Amino acid sequence: MSSVKYIFVTGGVTSSLGKGIISASLGKLLQARGFSVTIQKFDPYINIDPGTLNPYEHGECYVTDDGAETDLDLGHYERFLDVRTTQANNVTTGRIYNNVITKERQGEYLGKTVQVVPHITDEIKRNIFLLGESGQYDFIITEIGGSVGDIESLPFVEAVRQVRWDLGANHSMVIHLTLIPYLKAAKELKTKPTQHSVKELLSYGIQPDILVCRTELPLSMEIRKKLALFCNVNVNSVIEAIDADTIYDVPLLMKKEKLDERVLAKLKLATKHEPELEQWKTFLGKLKNPVNEVNIGLVGKYVSLPDAYKSIAEAFIHAGSQNDCKVNVRWISSEDISKETVQSIFESLDAVLVAPGFGERGLEGKIAGIRYVRENKIPFLGICLGMQMAVVEFARHELKMDASTTELNPKTKHPVIDLMEEQKKITNKGGTMRLGSYTCKLKKGSKANHIYGDSVIHERHRHRYEFNNKYLEQFEEAGMKAVGINPDSGLVEVVELKDHPWFIGVQYHPELRSTALNPHPLFVKFVEAAMEYKKNLNR
Repeated sequence: MSSVKYIFVTGGVTSSLGKGIISASLGKLLQARGFSVTIQKFDPYINIDPGTLNPYEHGECYVTDDGAETDLDLGHYERFLDVRTTQANNVTTGRIYNNVITKERQGEYLGKTVQVVPHITDEIKRNIFLLGESGQYDFIITEIGGSVGDIESLPFVEAVRQVRWDLGANHSMVIHLTLIPYLKAAKELKTKPTQHSVKELLSYGIQPDILVCRTELPLSMEIRKKLALFCNVNVNSVIEAIDADTIYDVPLLMKKEKLDERVLAKLKLATKHEPELEQWKTFLGKLKNPVNEVNIGLVGKYVSLPDAYKSIAEAFIHAGSQNDCKVNVRWISSEDISKETVQSIFESLDAVLVAPGFGERGLEGKIAGIRYVRENKIPFLGICLGMQMAVVEFARHELKMDASTTELNPKTKHPVIDLMEEQKKITNKGGTMRLGSYTCKLKKGSKANHIYGDSVIHERHRHRYEFNNKYLEQFEEAGMKAVGINPDSGLVEVVELKDHPWFIGVQYHPELRSTALNPHPLFVKFVEAAMEYKKNLNR
């Protein structure tokens, strides 16, 4: 029998309770005890991956080193554990069915009738065990997306039931995250929704081992005993998950509730040692007691849903803590920016980040904003599309070109940003971009080289359009320097402005590599530049 322990995290009553944060927090506590941990997410939607989903539908699409387009919860896993995830860490219903149908077309089932049980559930189980078979981990935490009772998640729940039976006692367990709502009129916390949710889970043959209860108010011992009695769990396995000031508080709150101890006891494992969380506490202490404060504008077209830029927002938290600085992110819709409004929107900002995105909506607003920060020497960071718009803006106003990106204007006279040749032949949208980790060589003496402290870096990409190298010489002569180049393709990865205190555009996504205990150097130095700008203005 495998020595790997499998922990399944299910949700009930409602979605968005924070299964990803609870999974990441538990993983952090087990990791801090000396265990090797990874977390995977099983999503019940039929898309092969979130790559083609609108950010308003599903929030940010998180990209791994190996080029997988995944759920944003994988970002939480990496930010908490500082362990890289892969394609195997995120699986959707679409991928499961696609794999099964492909096998059926290839004749692998030898004429059998292909059914949800056993074929779909077997494929789910194969994916559950995939990471465990690597021999790298003591614990595999598997988060099941959606809520118990959803039609879409039934095959996953059935697969979990089978896995528990296959593994036998002490090798797996189920944590059920649920809601204890507070009724204002009755002035009471109510347990009935949780009782119904557990009954639903029981009807599928799964008895949860631990209940984690999201609540606005502390759970009394009376409520814990009631939940234990009606949900068939030990009273010390009813865990309170009260609303926290920041998601980074949750590991410490779960430690206080002894979630990790309950898990180890259920799986009959000896504790290696108490969790070593000194670094985490230092990070939290600096986060909660900042000495400085800056206002940074985040310009994008999905700003009404901050989850669309989740990794950027979290990277600012990490970099802020490193700098003993509170970063107030001002969410600015690129559609609100024009020549007339740009000064009133930007004049109170200490730095501006122009975010990634796709499509032509809001591009002219981004260009107007970038011109303002360039001419007024405000610290600027452009990510992916943000870098591309910085190139277009410079071409228009410094090189006096009728320039654009072919994403905005396919017939532009000067396509300074254009599709790669291999992208022009692609018709399918899913998983066909330049995805995953690529090498970038930084020019010695450049600001980026100084920031990274290295001349060769590896960063994650998610884009189709690139800087058009036909114009490189003109840009360099005018003062926009290409200081980061992909050594294999010659594509431009990083641009800097010669006569600007802090103006950097990057084709890749640095935010995806920032973690709580290892903030990304670009964000750390960008926040530092914002602090310096504010100080020089005596704000």
